Amino acid sequence: MRKSYQITEVCHRLLQSHIAENDSCVDATAGNGRDTEFLCRRVGNGGKVYAFDIQREALKHTRQRLSDAGLLERAVLIEDGHEHMADYIKEQVSAIVFNFGYLPGGSHQIATRPQTSIQAVRQGLDLLKPGGIMNLCIYSGGDTGYEEKDALLRFLKTLDAEEWLVVVSSYYNRKNDPPIPVFIVRMK
Repeated sequence: MRKSYQITEVCHRLLQSHIAENDSCVDATAGNGRDTEFLCRRVGNGGKVYAFDIQREALKHTRQRLSDAGLLERAVLIEDGHEHMADYIKEQVSAIVFNFGYLPGGSHQIATRPQTSIQAVRQGLDLLKPGGIMNLCIYSGGDTGYEEKDALLRFLKTLDAEEWLVVVSSYYNRKNDPPIPVFIVRMK
């Protein structure tokens, strides 16, 4: 039987080579905690993962997931928008993960927005160490907004090619607005 790959699994495979034990990382959209758990496993006991979400329920799910996995001590859970990450993080980080859109299983009325998402990506870029990577999963179908997708892609085109490698991928053979995985690597 063939395995059906989710976008997060594919992204995790590409992210793992950029994350070492004792690193600091960011899950800019904690959601149900899947990316936070992945990052906590990669950074080891001496590492730290900052996980942001504006929804208390999302952080509750993330806290429980990490507690069940014995990883809670590696995470700092922050109930605030990702556009404020620079207020909380003072060190350079090796990886930052974003999943734009809305909380799976949550209200579609509470979703990421173009202005704050671009602000968060800018702050994240400033926090990335050389060789660090940022992963954006842009979900745009249905009611989550083509506007955000278009704004993010326009912004990414403006990044200096001498400093940033930006790779925009697609699920080329999938219908109905599949997520767009993006990887940004700090070159210098």
